Amino acid sequence: MPRKIFRKYLPSHERVRNHRHMARFGGFLHHPNLWHLNRHSVAGGVAVGLFAGLVPGPLQMLVAALIAVPLRVNLPVALVTTFYTNPFTIGPLYVLAYLIGRLIIGGNGAFRMPPDMEWSRLGASFHAFLDWALSLGTPLAVGLLALALILAALGYACVQLGWRAYVIRAWRRRRQRRSQHGR
Repeated sequence: MPRKIFRKYLPSHERVRNHRHMARFGGFLHHPNLWHLNRHSVAGGVAVGLFAGLVPGPLQMLVAALIAVPLRVNLPVALVTTFYTNPFTIGPLYVLAYLIGRLIIGGNGAFRMPPDMEWSRLGASFHAFLDWALSLGTPLAVGLLALALILAALGYACVQLGWRAYVIRAWRRRRQRRSQHGR
């Protein structure tokens, strides 16, 4: 079932490889694990996506691709997984990262809440958010790295365990069906 779900929403290997913008990357995108849906490749893709999702700004997908290709994990899964960060989740994630960073390096500086998002002035809101994030300094940077590593490890483990549980359940169902049919 997990493969069926992924195959339904992800482009095929051939379609991506033959895309006019992807042709310039040549052999880099031809490794089978970048496209195959197996437990290790998908778990690695989720881990890479969760890690890259905390990269500031619009570089998340680029960072995910730059990490996924040399690690040879599922590239589409890595790219899609970065979408867990969005305008609604990035504030709480950065607050959590700051708190983790402050816990790691110590300190008891005052914490400022992130600025409110003004949808009518999106550019100004993004700039205010960036200024707020930069004002948090070293605790935020250390916390972002730590949180990214924690999320990547948890994502990898959850996919590995979930996929394994699904396979075991499928084996048991198959064995039960065979025993009921007298094989």
